[in-house]
Amino acid sequence: MAGNSYGTLFRITTFGESHGDALGGIIDGCPPGITIDLEAIQFEMSRRKPGQSAIVTQRKEPDDVQFLSGIFEGKTTGTPIGFIIPNTNQKSDDYSHIKDNYRPSHADYVYEKKYGVRDYRGGGRSSARETASRVVAGAVAKQMLPEIKINAYVSSVGPIFLDKSYQELDFSKTENNPVRCPDEEAAVIMEEYIRDIRKQGDTVGGTVTCVIQNVPIGLGEPVFDKLHAELGKAMLSINAVKGFEFGSGFDGAKMKGSEHNDLYNIDGTTKTNLSGGIQGGISNGMDIYFRVAFKPVATIMQKQELLDNKGNITEMTGKGRHDPCVVPRAVPIVEAMAAIVLADFYLINKTY
Repeated sequence: MAGNSYGTLFRITTFGESHGDALGGIIDGCPPGITIDLEAIQFEMSRRKPGQSAIVTQRKEPDDVQFLSGIFEGKTTGTPIGFIIPNTNQKSDDYSHIKDNYRPSHADYVYEKKYGVRDYRGGGRSSARETASRVVAGAVAKQMLPEIKINAYVSSVGPIFLDKSYQELDFSKTENNPVRCPDEEAAVIMEEYIRDIRKQGDTVGGTVTCVIQNVPIGLGEPVFDKLHAELGKAMLSINAVKGFEFGSGFDGAKMKGSEHNDLYNIDGTTKTNLSGGIQGGISNGMDIYFRVAFKPVATIMQKQELLDNKGNITEMTGKGRHDPCVVPRAVPIVEAMAAIVLADFYLINKTY
C-alpha cells in the first residue's frame, strides 16, 4: 500500500491498524540537537486519545508513546526517530458483524475492491486511529519551531457556529471544555447539542479553525508547492475531512477586488489579512488562518441499509465505540498536520 508517507525533508511514515498490536511511525529529517520534551508530546496525545470525555468514543487507550530511536539524552540525533503506540483496548468482536458487509460512507467497499482484502476490525488502516502517529510527528515538529504558534479550535458543530473572529478569542481557554471551543457560552451549547445527537444514536459534523502566528516570510514554493496547497493537502488527508478554505475562503468569491485587496503598511505588513497570511503561495509574515470541515462520523447507532459481499442490500444497526462528533478530537490532529507542513517548508527554505 503506497501513500503512507508525507513530507519532503521533514517526513513522517506511519504504520498500523485500529485493532492491530500497535500503531507507529518513523520521522525522518529532524535536525540533530533539538531538545525533546516527552511530556509535551504525551500531552498532545492525551488531547487526541479516545475516552477523554463523555462526548467522544469510550474506547480506553492511554496512547503512551514509546520512542525506539533518534533521541538520545533528551535530544534528537539527526537519525530517524522511530516510535510505537501500543493498542491496549481492542474489541475486535464488535466488528464481526461487518466481516461480509460494507458500511455506508466507510472505506470498506473501496478497500476490498482495490486490494482484494481488508481488515474489517474498526476499519483497519482506514480508521482515524491512524492519526495518533501524526500527532507524535506534529508534536516533534512543534518543538523544532518553538517561535511559531499553532492554535486550532472548534468553530462549529452542526448548525451551531462560533460567531467571533479568531482575534476576539483567548486560545488559552480552548482546553477548558470537552468541545475545545475557546468561547465558553458557545462551548456549552455545542456540548449539549452533541449529547442530544448521541442520545438519538446519530452523529454530527463540524469545523475546526486553525491560526498560525509568528510565521517567517518566505515559507512555500511557487506554482505546485504553494504553502496553502500543501496545507490543504495535509488537512484533506485527515479522516472525515470534506473541505478546506484559508483566508477569505469562499466568502472572497463574493467580493470585489477593491474590497479584497490587502493594502500595505510601510513595514510590509498589511492593513487587512484576507490573504490569510499567504500570497503567491509564500508566507508573508501575517497570521495564517484556515478552516477545515469534517463530515458526521459514518457509524450511527440506527438501523441502515448496507451492501453485503454477495450483492444483497440488507439492514444493520451500528455497533462499537464511536464519536458522535469527531471535531473535538480533531483539533490536535489539525495542529499536528499544520506543524508537519511548516517544519518541512522551514527545512526546504534553509536550502536556499
